[in-house]
Amino acid sequence: MTGRVRAGIGGWTFEPWRGVFYPQGLRQADELAYASGRLPVIEINSTYYSSQKPESFAKWAAATPEGFIFTLKASRFCTNRKVLKAAGESVEKFLNQGIAELGDRLGPILWQFMATKRFDADDFEGFLDLLPPTLAGLPLRHAVEVRHASFADPAFLALCRARNVAVCLTEHAEFPMIADPVADFVYARLMAGSDEIETGYAPKALDQWADRLQAYAAGGVPDDLPMLEAAPKAKAKAREVFAFFISEGKVRAPAAAQALMTRLKA
Repeated sequence: MTGRVRAGIGGWTFEPWRGVFYPQGLRQADELAYASGRLPVIEINSTYYSSQKPESFAKWAAATPEGFIFTLKASRFCTNRKVLKAAGESVEKFLNQGIAELGDRLGPILWQFMATKRFDADDFEGFLDLLPPTLAGLPLRHAVEVRHASFADPAFLALCRARNVAVCLTEHAEFPMIADPVADFVYARLMAGSDEIETGYAPKALDQWADRLQAYAAGGVPDDLPMLEAAPKAKAKAREVFAFFISEGKVRAPAAAQALMTRLKA
């Protein structure tokens, strides 16, 4: 049995997409409906910078089709701090701004840390313990995106595994790639695209990522990515997989996500 793989983009309001991804003349108010009709998942990035209104989350959910998923980037006020385990008030404020209005559209929450943030086992464990498993009756899934090489440590993986928190699989020229799956889902952010390529990523690279994500979804691990730990002898249960084309090659990100989904369906 294989879990579902969803490929998507970060946000849906981006002027250069108009006339490239969005048809010329499409109303801005209709862009979310258009994007969610062609992609199965979108990462909401605006929540990283500021709080949103409950009515906004409800409106976004209503604009999307059944089965569509939003993931959310958590507030920077939770993660961009010297002492992470003291972020309780900020975490609570973020979670209670109205995200439960997304209902069954609510997917994983991504907690992103600055590239200067080093791994401190005690402090990071305290932070992970602030992340609740449910909100207003909805199950919550959490992923952490770390950007400092000190996190390439089995002790970090153990903390996340014990709490079913996914470690974001990041493809970036400057950030470490930690490919070990430690939760019952996988969260990937692919940031090595190019606007010079019509599909954002070259066809061969898209083929590789399709194979890798399918391996995760089937409960295994890709055989061409380095792991901090030895792969288990037996496969895990099927995993749900979320992959986003972000940052570099952003103009072509929707094309990359669509091209990857075509490969996965094939």
